[in-house]
Amino acid sequence: MTVSKNSIYRVVLPIIVVLALPLIAMQFTDSVDWKLHDFIVMGIMLFIAGSLFEFARLQWKNKRFYIAAVIIIALTFLLVYVELAVGIFNTPLAGS
Repeated sequence: MTVSKNSIYRVVLPIIVVLALPLIAMQFTDSVDWKLHDFIVMGIMLFIAGSLFEFARLQWKNKRFYIAAVIIIALTFLLVYVELAVGIFNTPLAGS
């Protein structure tokens, strides 16, 4: 399997858009207070999830396998995000 330019664009462009939202919001409100490391961590998480979505799309032509993979990837992403944000599992990585 080879990686095409379209696959890279499909992963990177949405990440740029998603990370631009808190950056723009920070200009207008004090409620959004992201530091550089917040952008880096979220960028890495989005890149991993996006790459896995793209891999699943290219790897599995069977819709059931693809849908199962998307659900697993999305739930894993959300669990990690929530743990980093508020610490639902009380790990040392938990946020405030």
